[in-house]
Amino acid sequence: MPIDAHTLLPIAERAVSIAGEIVRTKAPGAVTAKGDRDMATEVDYAVEHAVREFLTRETPEIGFLGEEEGGTRLGEGPMWVLDPVDGTANFLHGIPLCGVSLGLVERNVPTLGVIDFPFLDLRYAAAEGAGAVANGAAIRVSEVGGLGDAIVAFGDYAVGEDAEERNRPRLALTRELAARVQRVRMFGSAAIDLAWVAHGRVDAMIMLSNNPWDTAAGVIIAREAGATVIDLDGSPHTMTAQATIAAGPRLIPDLVRLIAAAHA
Repeated sequence: MPIDAHTLLPIAERAVSIAGEIVRTKAPGAVTAKGDRDMATEVDYAVEHAVREFLTRETPEIGFLGEEEGGTRLGEGPMWVLDPVDGTANFLHGIPLCGVSLGLVERNVPTLGVIDFPFLDLRYAAAEGAGAVANGAAIRVSEVGGLGDAIVAFGDYAVGEDAEERNRPRLALTRELAARVQRVRMFGSAAIDLAWVAHGRVDAMIMLSNNPWDTAAGVIIAREAGATVIDLDGSPHTMTAQATIAAGPRLIPDLVRLIAAAHA
């Protein structure tokens, strides 16, 4: 039986409040290397432990997947998906563009999302069919319809194994964007990119990757604010998509053509 995501929103908000307090009040602590230029802090692990414990107690029937320590596999029923600190590199450097991202996923599609940016005093939330809010006030995507008027957030470049190969399309797309859009912005946080598309602070976001903890909450928030969220080929975005592209409906056709040109 499908879960009513809207009824779980208060629980998700409480979980994120617990997490946000940890991020706001604790120093990053020791850093654990996860790969080439990829890391997690003591705060990442502390948040994941606290949120997992809370949600397991409150919703034992729902699985849990965290960025740092894994958990339930996608596709095996409803599950919470958590990025304990989205934008860890920013967090480590004292850049306030970082936050907690918690989504509820069913059948590889997010149905609920809460994102809290503790250092910005800004929280976004949405549940399927209920709209999206920022600090409790309804939000909508921008109405920009042309690339020349658009501010586009772009995801991080690849690091680690095969980074040079994986960055070729990213660099090609950066060139196409620089030549056509009003401005390109790289905030270093998928949660920021998707939430600010929802809020109309940026007009589009493009990320040529799709880790579920990065996107689960932001995708449903963007969609509930009126954004179209798609995969690289233009199909509707799911947790198994190759890429994450979000914008107001008027901007999507031009974005799809620009991305195709960059890949060609």
